[in-house]
Amino acid sequence: MAGELIYIVDDDATFARGIARLLDAAGWESRIFTTASDMLMVDPAAATTACVLLDVRMPGMRGPDLYRAMLAQRMDFPVIFLTGHGDVPTSVDAMKMGASDFLEKPVRGEVLIAAVRSALARHAEHRAREGKRRAIGERIGRLSPREREVMLHVISGRLNKQIAADLGISEKTVKVHRAKVMDKMEARSLAALVDACREAGIGPLDEAAAGPPR
Repeated sequence: MAGELIYIVDDDATFARGIARLLDAAGWESRIFTTASDMLMVDPAAATTACVLLDVRMPGMRGPDLYRAMLAQRMDFPVIFLTGHGDVPTSVDAMKMGASDFLEKPVRGEVLIAAVRSALARHAEHRAREGKRRAIGERIGRLSPREREVMLHVISGRLNKQIAADLGISEKTVKVHRAKVMDKMEARSLAALVDACREAGIGPLDEAAAGPPR
């Protein structure tokens, strides 16, 4: 499973090695860390897709505290908590933070494999979505201030003549800017442009900003 990596964070080295062997047999590559500080040194870009198997009770920094530190460092790996001391409050707290799963030790191999597979799929989807947003952001960055202004009016459903009146420019100039927007945004239709802007968090102008219909 090329590009997929599982980080095992557990102070019980014997248990961690056993999990690593199970993952290796399933075709995944794994890395073992016995301290929270070692995990925090990981480069989030080191693997295309990854997840973390994280022990809840470790000396020093506990699993949930490490997870908070990871989130603070923008380490976006899905986390599967493993514990031999499962309790409802810890489980609820972990899931509220966005943990992928919470499993009690000893965990059955097939249950762990299914949880890892689900977490990796979740991370792959997240990375794909983030990649799409970055690409759209780069396209938006290529727009001139006027082109972006025209784009906002276009996705608001304004006609060329309305945009021209709103911005105090000729309709011909609007058409030129509109064509450049479609080209730079790599949008083949108005619907595609609207979808790209929505993905980037850019919405239509409200009626007051767009001006009265003409």
